[in-house]
Amino acid sequence: MIKYFLLWFPMLLIAVINGAARDLFYIKYTGELAGHQISTFTLIILFGIYISFMIKKYPPTSMKYALKIGMLWLVLTLIFEFGFGFARGAPVETLFLQYDIFNGRLWILIPVWVTIAPFFFYKLKKP
Repeated sequence: MIKYFLLWFPMLLIAVINGAARDLFYIKYTGELAGHQISTFTLIILFGIYISFMIKKYPPTSMKYALKIGMLWLVLTLIFEFGFGFARGAPVETLFLQYDIFNGRLWILIPVWVTIAPFFFYKLKKP
């Protein structure tokens, strides 16, 4: 499982670059909400490419193991998201607002995708 723990860290870099691209290039043209929505979908695509490659290169031994990888990545992602938010001084209410799908916030799709993607790509590669 240590290998998959380490494979999570490049996703952190991908997410930071994706967020920087949003903030530096297109959020001024799209506005805050649309910028975050676009950023969510681009991150899903980028994570999909990365995770697909990693699951092909380092295939899990079973469906159950693929699900465990997803759960590990979910926990790491949430620890980072909330830890980074708290470190920046954001109140918990502000952090939870990013997950409010009823107000157009689609960020909940990121932890969902990180959780199911290893299983999805594992199943995809199996005949």
